[in-house]
Amino acid sequence: MALSEFTAANIHLDADKQEEASKKSTVDITKLKADIAVQLDVGKQGKVHEALEALLNLEKMSRLAEDITATRLSCTAVLELCFEAKQWKLLEEQILVLVKRRSQLKQAIQALVRQAMGYLDQAPDKDTKVSLIKTLQAVTEGKIYVEIERARLTRRLAIMKEAEGNVAEAADILQEVPVETFGAMAKTEKIAYILEQVRLCLDKQDFVRAQILSRKISPRAFVEKKGEAKGEIGIEGTAIEAPEEELKQICWFVVLSPAFSTEQGSSSDHTTLLTTTFQDKKLSDLPTYKALLNTFINKEIIRWPQFQQQFNSKRLADLQLRVVEHNVMVIAKYYTRITTARLSQLLDLSAAEAERHLSELVVSKAVSAKIDRPAGLVRFGARQAPEDQLNAWANNIGKLLGLVEKSCQQISKECMIYKVQLSSS
Repeated sequence: MALSEFTAANIHLDADKQEEASKKSTVDITKLKADIAVQLDVGKQGKVHEALEALLNLEKMSRLAEDITATRLSCTAVLELCFEAKQWKLLEEQILVLVKRRSQLKQAIQALVRQAMGYLDQAPDKDTKVSLIKTLQAVTEGKIYVEIERARLTRRLAIMKEAEGNVAEAADILQEVPVETFGAMAKTEKIAYILEQVRLCLDKQDFVRAQILSRKISPRAFVEKKGEAKGEIGIEGTAIEAPEEELKQICWFVVLSPAFSTEQGSSSDHTTLLTTTFQDKKLSDLPTYKALLNTFINKEIIRWPQFQQQFNSKRLADLQLRVVEHNVMVIAKYYTRITTARLSQLLDLSAAEAERHLSELVVSKAVSAKIDRPAGLVRFGARQAPEDQLNAWANNIGKLLGLVEKSCQQISKECMIYKVQLSSS
């Protein structure tokens, strides 16, 4: 699909971007994230309702300020608190509360609906999953900006009913969604959805309804055109069909490959592949893999014990090696000197193992460091040659003098404008 084409999906997406760009952030996002993190920690201590009340207050403040980013963060934090506490009924209640709040932003509703959909696979039982699906169906009813999410929820419910043997009920549920009227849904997604409706009607032996539904698809839609082998992309890449297995393999390939330059490839190639894969719109259907990539994009220490429980890979040794390498390069970025005891503590390794991994990275030229064993210190960074150090000092002095000269000019200008006499003192 060419970028210059005007479709309902493009217009819908452009309108959202323009609206978000027109509303500048009025809330201190850094402070908000810190407040949210504090309340999530309070919730982990068992004080769920106390933390919930504080998060709802933050949501109210962000919503009244009409700050899209802040409201979205606050809403998703409320759902995360309920999910981490494994209180599914409270999760459903808060979804209803947040959606029905006065002047709620549609971007926040869209974000919390998508986040709640990611929790479906982790529901403890079938009844909880069905209840959550019906709650999400209720809050998405009649809202065009979440029509694709509602279609996906309805299809999941129909699949569950069909698995139980209730083919007639599954067919009735799926027929409630008129996907042919959805402007934000890709053509290939509509075809897949309508074909599923036809199949269930045939299984139900409702041949008249199956014939009516089949006429919604033109035979020309099945003719593959040049440049349309993979179909169009729906709004923000949301797709009805499950993402390709190949995308999961790409994620693991990026994570398990070295982040520093080797004979097989450079560090810049790895960074480009990591960033490009993370920005893939289809990755929104794989929240676990998106979180995996985001972990390695962020320049923060990864604690291996917690990470191991979250991402249990078959190649566990390789994954741990990449985590250790990531942590060492993060430490080298923020530290110029660190004790070997503290280094081993941050890496969750013994002192000998930490030294071995650091030495291998130094040999690979991924980091520059020297180990002082008697003093128990590690110094990061290459020692500058005397001429390089002098050049750096000269450049800094030049910048300083430039700033002083510019400041004097600005002071003189202000004095001339306001006719202020500078005293000799």
